[in-house]
Amino acid sequence: MDLPSPTPSEVVDRLAAATNAHDLDALVACFAPDYVNETPAHPSRGFTGRDQVRRNWSQIFSSIADVSCDVVARAVDGDRVWSEWEMRGTLPDGSPHLMRGVLVFGVRDGLVQSLRFFLEPVDTAHTTSDDAVADVVKGTRR
Repeated sequence: MDLPSPTPSEVVDRLAAATNAHDLDALVACFAPDYVNETPAHPSRGFTGRDQVRRNWSQIFSSIADVSCDVVARAVDGDRVWSEWEMRGTLPDGSPHLMRGVLVFGVRDGLVQSLRFFLEPVDTAHTTSDDAVADVVKGTRR
């Protein structure tokens, strides 16, 4: 008897658990072989395939030994999961690593088929809203 595929939300949970367990093989197994990653704020960073997932996470696990994540919130519509994530840890120089943002998953057959990636390092520069808007309209983003 075939077991039903995990729900899209369960796939996201499996990915978060693999991340927190630092289980590279389990993490990579969450993704389809032809997985497509889109990073709309940084288009040149997009890629296709599990091999790049493995390279990325191998580097993360070896550089941020205590990396962990939380799925802060999510909404599911069919095969899409809109999720808010927080990732934290300690960088090799001892400084804190903190990223927050949104990941929009496309899930099919129990695997992540696509991801729109909006996760960014948290800006600790104490820039005000006025400063940030001025930088954007002047073209001097920090």
